[in-house]
Amino acid sequence: MDKGSSIPDEEWERFLREAEAGTGDAPEEPSARARMVTRRLDDEPAPPPGWRVHEPPRRRNGKRWYVVGLIVVVALFGLTLSPGLVNGWFGGGTGGDSAGASGRATLDAPFKGSPAEHWATGTAGITMPSAHATGWMSEKQVDEALESSLAFLVDSGLDPAVLRGKRPVKAIAALNPEQADVEEYLAHAFDRPSRGDDPLLLFSRFDPSYVRLAGDVIRTRGRITYRAGDRGAVDVTADVTFVYPVVRAEGDSDEVARTIVRREIVMSWENPAEVEITPGTFSLRTYRMDAANGGCGDTTGYFVPEFGKDRGPSEEGARVDPYERDMSMDERMRDRDASECGTATRT
Repeated sequence: MDKGSSIPDEEWERFLREAEAGTGDAPEEPSARARMVTRRLDDEPAPPPGWRVHEPPRRRNGKRWYVVGLIVVVALFGLTLSPGLVNGWFGGGTGGDSAGASGRATLDAPFKGSPAEHWATGTAGITMPSAHATGWMSEKQVDEALESSLAFLVDSGLDPAVLRGKRPVKAIAALNPEQADVEEYLAHAFDRPSRGDDPLLLFSRFDPSYVRLAGDVIRTRGRITYRAGDRGAVDVTADVTFVYPVVRAEGDSDEVARTIVRREIVMSWENPAEVEITPGTFSLRTYRMDAANGGCGDTTGYFVPEFGKDRGPSEEGARVDPYERDMSMDERMRDRDASECGTATRT
């Protein structure tokens, strides 16, 4: 079993901290509203009361049963901040007004005041492993699966048209059309989005009548790994954080807001000789998403970042740093309440 290799996030974060010696701690943002929806594998223990449970259908494929389950967890954090709270974050340790000014995001520097200022752009921020023969795949086939998995991340989270709210046609084409539960999800997600059938679980979309991207740069940090899965399949896991800077679509406001989205997706490249699957596509094993300043309780199918006066009153809740990547998604989601609003420490 080979997962490939990558640079640990904690080592990179330590390098950045040492490079910015003297930087003070960032204040907490007063409120972030959170919710979770979950779909679990049919061999997982029963979920707690109030969580949606989805058991995917079983298919017969020749001699074998074809069973694919999904875990979907979403925690959307709609931050309610007082204007100017971002001032002073990562201000170079000088303190006072100069620190506040240096930490404020602008149209020319939309990532200023956040760790993403030092992150790479687009796919450059996603660490790729070396390919080795695994499961039913040769080294060349594994390499092709890794590249196709990366292409899915581009088509679902970085494509400019998709970010402007268009349907992610290329990304959808990469999904196994024989996977009935995913087919059902896609049938509802864009036309009748809901907590369970939310396109944001897999695709990043903004309503172009409400916001537009502040420039054409998206910052990322994350990694792709892989291992042998069931029946010789190659399971590719992508765990990536995307940082989207946006401004209002109308008017001449120069206020920049950021939506931070972390997704963990397990893409199973299965053997067509073993399961019913269209060659060149993958099945979704699990997927989950955690977003800050994306809206709370919103079911429009778009991220809804908040600006200045739109931010509501402070609320109590679990505190989460959306830029933190040392904690696994399992740990990050474990103690979340399905209806509770939480607090993001920064955007």
